[in-house]
Amino acid sequence: MTNQGDTLLYKKKHNITINDIQHSLYYYFDYDERSFDINMPFQHFHSFYEIMILISPQACHLVEGLPYSIRAGDLVLLRPSVLHQTEYQKGAPSKRLIIGFLYPPELWGMPETYQKLFEPFYSPLPIYRFPSKQQQLINEKLNRIYRYSFQDEEPELKSLIVHGMFVEFLYTIRQLAPSNIYTNEPLKNEASKKIYTIANYIHNHYSKELTLDSLSREFYISPYYLSHQFRDVTGYTLTQYIQMTRIRNVQYLLINTKKKISELAEECGFTSFSQFNRIFQRYCSQSPSEFRKDGGGNSLPTIL
Repeated sequence: MTNQGDTLLYKKKHNITINDIQHSLYYYFDYDERSFDINMPFQHFHSFYEIMILISPQACHLVEGLPYSIRAGDLVLLRPSVLHQTEYQKGAPSKRLIIGFLYPPELWGMPETYQKLFEPFYSPLPIYRFPSKQQQLINEKLNRIYRYSFQDEEPELKSLIVHGMFVEFLYTIRQLAPSNIYTNEPLKNEASKKIYTIANYIHNHYSKELTLDSLSREFYISPYYLSHQFRDVTGYTLTQYIQMTRIRNVQYLLINTKKKISELAEECGFTSFSQFNRIFQRYCSQSPSEFRKDGGGNSLPTIL
């Protein structure tokens, strides 16, 4: 007899929505699939927490410029503002479950208690893989929510019940976190490994001065080699990657803070405000003030 937690229940295009992103309490479960030909052109962020659970056999997830090989059942835990991107395999579309959620800071007067549930999202390793027994427990918690989502229930009560079950799910992850057995597959190509290390460095130092020469000195490689290898590995020139990383971080701050645009530009590494405005307009097809007013309507376009 098959245990009810052996597999994660799934129905294509099924979703569970509680409130919308404008509310301080928000849930969105998206059961769907993605194919290789619609991989995102560059890493993106969210203003909410996100859990990505792969159902298909294999994929790659970039987090702050570093690639992580993931397989069915793995959980990718992402806190707000973290730049990330999933790269799906060629062939049949990949099934996955995406859960986005947001809690108000003072939820039921227990902010410190709820913050403890989020601890796994702040781990240096953002991927969780559990042994079979623990994975069954994770699947059981998610399948319980999935089954309940088909119940004909009053919306307010349904929201409360889903919230309660999801809090139990988060608690389960926190309790099982020490059992994480995920280890990333090492890159066989040493050149690629070096370039991804530099990409991650850019994500963590985008507010500093970053140039081809300074990065070449930092990582003891020639500017010519870095320039060519960076584009071969990432698909972007070094300058494009630095600019897009900075712009993405400015976008997040434009939506989630009320600081002056000039302050945000400086915080994110732009030394010239006029240059910042030109770059933002080029990548986002609108000005920073328009982006803030629209609440982040446009994303970075594909750069060929």
